[in-house]
Amino acid sequence: MRAITHRYEDPLDRVWLTAAARVGLRVTRSPEVYASTDGRGTLALGTAETLDADDCLAQMIFHELCHSLVQGPDSFEVTDWGLDNESDRDLVREHACLRVQALLSGRFGLRELLAPTTDHRAFYDALAADPLDGDDRSVALARAAASRAERSPWAPHLLGALEATASMAETVRAFADDRSLWARARPRPALHPIGLPAHPAPGDRTCGGCAWRTEGRARPRCVQAERAVDLEWPACERYEAKLDCRTCAACCREAYDVVEIGPREPFARLHPERVERVDGRVVLRRVDGRCPVLEGEGPYACGHYDDRPRSCRDLALGSRNCRDARRRLGFSL
Repeated sequence: MRAITHRYEDPLDRVWLTAAARVGLRVTRSPEVYASTDGRGTLALGTAETLDADDCLAQMIFHELCHSLVQGPDSFEVTDWGLDNESDRDLVREHACLRVQALLSGRFGLRELLAPTTDHRAFYDALAADPLDGDDRSVALARAAASRAERSPWAPHLLGALEATASMAETVRAFADDRSLWARARPRPALHPIGLPAHPAPGDRTCGGCAWRTEGRARPRCVQAERAVDLEWPACERYEAKLDCRTCAACCREAYDVVEIGPREPFARLHPERVERVDGRVVLRRVDGRCPVLEGEGPYACGHYDDRPRSCRDLALGSRNCRDARRRLGFSL
């Protein structure tokens, strides 16, 4: 008799099951659920018999990982990412999940192949070419989620799975008929010359008009990529036309917990009532995530701007530190 030593696996399933495991999720199948997490490392998904013909294990895992990106790393420890699936309480977070799903998959030409199959598909299909185009709260949540994709536990596994899926799609698409999901894959968009994803709808946006462009010694440079740029290049995904501290104040709000102050800085001497010692450091402690000398609710202003500590001066408009503060709050990619 022939000895069977190996078993066949669907290659796309294997990519995403492994990616989920490396992120920290064990995937099981159950006819009792569509998708559910137990807060202890298990993601249960429906079985083939209970799913629709256009349901795809890869997309379902991807969608759930996008939920975790929106909810943050602590969500792995709560049931269903901490979301209420019985009402519209968390609808804005569902929309953020769909935005980041479109953004990340679109980088690889997979926006249609890995489209959601839930009741929220209409929202997904109506998203603009730029999934972050809009001013509702789901946009900021999606931006913050996209930034988390570059950090543990998701990185490098989530983007690696999308890369592998795109490689498969490039081959399989040529053999797929019109009714196959593989036919919905598109050629992978070229990267921007600086190596970041190109803007999905650049229009007349260019590097020359981007808020993250700064003057270099010989050529203009991009704060985001830390590379020289050509002012005429079409925009990358992280393009922003204008920054204004008075409408942002990310660095003075929830982006940081404390401002460390050098013991010899003028601020500590001029405003001793504002500072305290914590673990041997002199700090200006935030109250509910907000600097106590920040004034206004937009436009914002600093009550001690001329005396501000060096930590605050290092957060100059358009600097790398400014970018990091904005990314923490989902104001920038």
